[in-house]
Amino acid sequence: MNFSYAALSVALALTPLTAYAADYPAPKQGDWIAKDFKFHTGENMPELRLHYTTVGEPTGQPVLVLHGSGGSAASMLTTAFAGELFGPGQPLDAAKYYIIIPDGLGHGKSSKPSDGLKTAFPKYDYEDMVDAHYRLVTEGLGVNHLRLVIGNSMGGMHTWIWGGRYPQFMDALVPMASQPTEMAARNWMLRRMMIETIRNDPDYKAGNYTEQPRMMKYAVNAYGIATGGGTLAYQMLAPTAAAADKMVDERLAVAVTADANDFVYQWEASRDYNPTASLDKIEATLLAINAADDERNPPETGVTDAALKRVKNGRLFLIPASTETRGHLTTGNAAFWKQKLQELLQTAPQRTM
Repeated sequence: MNFSYAALSVALALTPLTAYAADYPAPKQGDWIAKDFKFHTGENMPELRLHYTTVGEPTGQPVLVLHGSGGSAASMLTTAFAGELFGPGQPLDAAKYYIIIPDGLGHGKSSKPSDGLKTAFPKYDYEDMVDAHYRLVTEGLGVNHLRLVIGNSMGGMHTWIWGGRYPQFMDALVPMASQPTEMAARNWMLRRMMIETIRNDPDYKAGNYTEQPRMMKYAVNAYGIATGGGTLAYQMLAPTAAAADKMVDERLAVAVTADANDFVYQWEASRDYNPTASLDKIEATLLAINAADDERNPPETGVTDAALKRVKNGRLFLIPASTETRGHLTTGNAAFWKQKLQELLQTAPQRTM
């Protein structure tokens, strides 16, 4: 289990959920090879493997679901997410929709540094990841138009990029737990500190380690606690030093199974994220969903509100903070926003290419 998925699972386990094990079709997995994939650096891979999971049949309306940093398709197939969305009568009923959930470039079972190249693996960014998904969807799966692109955290940032990079390719966009602005401020500062802690661990050995760096679990847990969980929730769950210590001990007891090079690449890929220049190009109906207590994307800065003024058909749904929300992790629980998604799909115009 990767760190981000582990943290989300722990957080949601503490949240009263209305989700249930929906009776949606069994997920199917596959691999597709993108030939001669060119990265933004000019580097090229003759064969880039892209792993993906689908739910539903190709005859359904195609929907693209995008996971967060360090995740994979598996991290979206939770009771709190898929269990609230993919079942009969639910917003993304798999009897109606063809749900495509790729493992991002550098993630899951897609090509990544730990496959053997280590730090010789090409440096990728979010636009490379989006372009890889585009090739998978169009060349690999033969889809020429999407009803919806929906993503959470990193997947939310990818959704913003999709809207500006391929503006006519989808009817609707739902970027969640993200902002359509440059990666900056505390969000990037803490990411940079996490990356530097791992790289400066003597065990890292410039990426040529034989065992995972020992400081990695401290770096990822420090970042996780600082940027996900919710202020009100933490106060409720850890109102004393003893309770807080117990939570820290429990987190540190969970093994971090992510490969260090994979992990560093995954988080460094966000460094040049900045979809600002393409916001005016977005044509799809867009519903941004954020949590008011999101530590990485604080609404009080006003940057999302300002950016949305440039999106022709865009609006924001802000989930109020409470002891039930979990800060940046809140949107992993679809119960908070699935009705808004249902309304969007009922009203967003359908276009064809």
